[in-house]
Amino acid sequence: MASTRKQTKKIDNEAAVLEKVAAMPGPYRAMGERLHKLILESAPELEARPWYGMPGYAKGSGPVLCFFRVDDYMTFGLTEKASFELEDGAPDQLMECAWFFTALDDATEAKLATIVRKAVR
Repeated sequence: MASTRKQTKKIDNEAAVLEKVAAMPGPYRAMGERLHKLILESAPELEARPWYGMPGYAKGSGPVLCFFRVDDYMTFGLTEKASFELEDGAPDQLMECAWFFTALDDATEAKLATIVRKAVR
């Protein structure tokens, strides 16, 4: 019974996220659809669920690790619960946690896929 409830919740969360994406304005809707698919393909252990009214992605019922939203630009971000590490040879102690973009091309998708995979380590 509990696994059925858990599966129902997962389906409901996915539907709620897809509803949020469908409500995004203009070209951001298509980018949101692609980004949703990219996140789930890059880290199949993640599940979609609404997070502060926008799409968020977490391992099961754990904390949200990454999210995206639309403001003036599409924003993709990592929460403090994601896996962070300094890049080798970094000249400072800053770690990237948010990115803005207005289009998704192959290079941007590849970079986002890498970010997602690192975030779930």
